[in-house]
Order: sequence, then structure tokens, then C-alpha cells
Amino acid sequence: MDSFSVLSDSPERTGQIAALLARELRPGDVVLLTGDLAAGKTVFVKAVAAALGSTDLVTSPTFTLAQFYSTHDGKILHVDTYRLADLAEYRDLALEDYSDDLITLIEWGELVASEFPDHLMVSLGRHGEPGDGRTITFRPSGERWHTALPTVHRAVAARESEDVL
Repeated sequence: MDSFSVLSDSPERTGQIAALLARELRPGDVVLLTGDLAAGKTVFVKAVAAALGSTDLVTSPTFTLAQFYSTHDGKILHVDTYRLADLAEYRDLALEDYSDDLITLIEWGELVASEFPDHLMVSLGRHGEPGDGRTITFRPSGERWHTALPTVHRAVAARESEDVL
């Protein structure tokens, strides 16, 4: 599967979709989030963290650049590259030492995509009238996500059919 998209009509629905992805996440996974300002990237991360059992306060690390959250089965590394000028600045953070042991979620992830040949790109874009409507697109890169993405797609499709009933 090359990619799939789903529509979200609210932050709550975006959170439900993120929680479905969380079921498939394991240490070493990297999820790169893209989208305009206020597209829902941090909402997505909050929902993933909550679904993994974190009770930590999840906020955008725009100024701190990186935050760690505890979960039932380990930790999440949440990075925001918005303020970084280039890939060299990201490398200077020396976060690669954590990537094998944690689930890594990176906002504005397009800046660092080349650092992670095996990642899932989650793009959030606005659709329809101004408001809460979003199109969430999942694009795999690498064997891990080409294998796992169909499972995520089935879970999202099943949830959508439940919502219709």
C-alpha cells in the first residue's frame, strides 16, 4: 500500500484516528507529521500519547524542541523542527541515540525525512469550509511501514463504518 487518506471533521475525530495508529506503534518507530500551522499535528501527538497510556502533559515543543513522555511500555520522543533552519541543526540535537528505544513523533517532519529511511509520514491538511475539517494522509517509507500500513488502514476503515452505522 502506497498511501491512504481519511477525512476528519473535528479534533476529536483526529484523535480517534491517531489512537488507531498508536495500536501499531512500537519502539524504534518514527512518525513524521506535516501540515500547516494549526493543522492538528500536536492534537495528533496528544492522542497517540494518551492511547499509549501517557498521563504526561503533551504540548508543542516548538521552543524546547524536544520532549519525552512516559507510556505504559516505554517513552515517546516528541520533536518539533519548526524553528530549525536545516538538517544540521537537527543533527546537533543528538537525538538519534534515542530513536531505537523510543517511539519518535516529529512535527514539521519533512525537514528530517532523509534521516529516517523507515518512517511513516502523516500529513494533515485542511479541507472544506474553514473550521475543523482535515484530510489525514498516511504515506509509508521503508519496509516496516509498507508492511504495517494496511493494518492501520483496516482499523481506520472499520472505525469509519462503525461511525456510519
